[in-house]
Amino acid sequence: MSDTAEKSPPDVSTLSFEAALKELESIVEKLERGDVELEESIAIYERGAALKKHCEDKLKAAQMKVDKIVFDEDGAPKAEPAGLD
Repeated sequence: MSDTAEKSPPDVSTLSFEAALKELESIVEKLERGDVELEESIAIYERGAALKKHCEDKLKAAQMKVDKIVFDEDGAPKAEPAGLD
């Protein structure tokens, strides 16, 4: 591979929520500026859609963990195992 060859971006599934969100924000900025060619716009839009889904999945997993914090009969909070093996 030559030095001028573009590196392919990391697999979306390996990104942290923060890294995926940062990349997604960058894609939105590029698309809003409208200074990318059509083919590139399509490619980055598709990556953006994958990043959006990845972020949503990460948030859903976090929400499931939070949902396991429940209240006992006295109204006091208690934690139950999330059961997310």
